[in-house]
Amino acid sequence: MELIGQLERDQIVFPRLGIDINVNETAFTIFGLEIKWYGLLITVGLMLAMIYGFSHMKKYGIDPDRALDAIIGGIVGGLVGARAYYVIMSWDNYKDDFWSVFNIRNGGLAIYGGIIGAIVVGGIIARLRKVKLLPLLDIVSIGFLLGQGIGRWGNFANQEAFGCNTDWLFGMSGGEIQRWIVRNSDTATVSAGNTLNASMPVHPCFLYESIWCLLGFVLLAIFAKKIRKFDGQILLMYIGWYGLERFFVEGLRTDSLMIGSLRVSQALAAVCVIASVILLIVFSLKVKRMGTEYQLYVNTPESKELIRLSEEKRRKNQQGDTISEAEDAVLSAEENGEDPDSSNDAADPSPAENETVTEESADDDPAENTEKNDTEE
Repeated sequence: MELIGQLERDQIVFPRLGIDINVNETAFTIFGLEIKWYGLLITVGLMLAMIYGFSHMKKYGIDPDRALDAIIGGIVGGLVGARAYYVIMSWDNYKDDFWSVFNIRNGGLAIYGGIIGAIVVGGIIARLRKVKLLPLLDIVSIGFLLGQGIGRWGNFANQEAFGCNTDWLFGMSGGEIQRWIVRNSDTATVSAGNTLNASMPVHPCFLYESIWCLLGFVLLAIFAKKIRKFDGQILLMYIGWYGLERFFVEGLRTDSLMIGSLRVSQALAAVCVIASVILLIVFSLKVKRMGTEYQLYVNTPESKELIRLSEEKRRKNQQGDTISEAEDAVLSAEENGEDPDSSNDAADPSPAENETVTEESADDDPAENTEKNDTEE
């Protein structure tokens, strides 16, 4: 295995590929605030995932306008969940400095915590907004893979999420990687039979996961377009696809979150793969037995009507047409599955009220009218 000399802090090398570059963890500075590659790439991945998701939502029977609140809530829940998961599993590193819990600019987000947080918070808001959760999670799952595939390159800039030593073609090293190995050689998570030497290349685990996620994004997008059979199918495939990769790659990593001698993410990945395969088989057989009785949500009258109402409302707004309060109330009530008549009752006065107003206007006191005429004369 090729030995590597002492590298500069920002220097990153792939010896067998002949690559030797310098990458600063700070992308640029604005008004004295350093913008890190880690946060920037996660944001780029998130934005591209949202663009893809919103442009395909109608193909899953989801109204993008109604889903917006759930997506925003899911993003917030994902960030909180990812950080909470990481901090809980690494509490010894934060217990003496509480405010460091909120500093995520240099890393410290756990993907499984992010997925859990996004699904829980986004799911609650989707229920409140009357958005069908399973088809929404199908499209979101494909976006997850795109976002993860891009966001993992933030680990590259930070020189983190690497594995044990390797002499494989894509083995890499870096100045910060070497320093981390020297500082943490006694506590690093190295599986039996593997080594961790600062003078040798290591597995670029971030690269393996990035390639796997981007490949999964392409495959699941094609599958969803061609042969998706039931709502929730893409979500289960995502869980299995990502879990399969994470199970093997996690075994290579040197910074795994541990409970005793158990790699938490590796164990969770195994559970995800097994559970997703079982559920895919069970639901596939159930849908097959149901035959034409089962419909994807996108093909249901409810989905088509909600999207029609949303497009009608958007079209009027874009054309600058004036929508009366009564019309707006009716459209909103229909979108929410409520009785439009109740909205009309609230927006327009009843005939009895109109008659009362008319009678009051007609029954002015004749004496008062005479006095007014005398005054005017």
